[in-house]
Amino acid sequence: MGQGMSQRFLTLADVAEILNISATQTYALVRRGDLPAIKIGGRGQWRVEQQALEQYIEQMYAETKRFVEEHPFERNETFSTD
Repeated sequence: MGQGMSQRFLTLADVAEILNISATQTYALVRRGDLPAIKIGGRGQWRVEQQALEQYIEQMYAETKRFVEEHPFERNETFSTD
């Protein structure tokens, strides 16, 4: 790939690293259709377009914002540090 060209497609491992989740969780996102992807090649390798990942992240921000607005923080609420 030439210098200055960005990578259009990401592997599931790339996506897992970017989102800081497991490969299994990434595969589940793709298989459920939550994260658009394509399956290519004879071995059926999954690829996620970088733009689709960015759109997914924006969608998750919007969903989280709605959740926060609908579920105000409680003083005794516990949280996960995952």
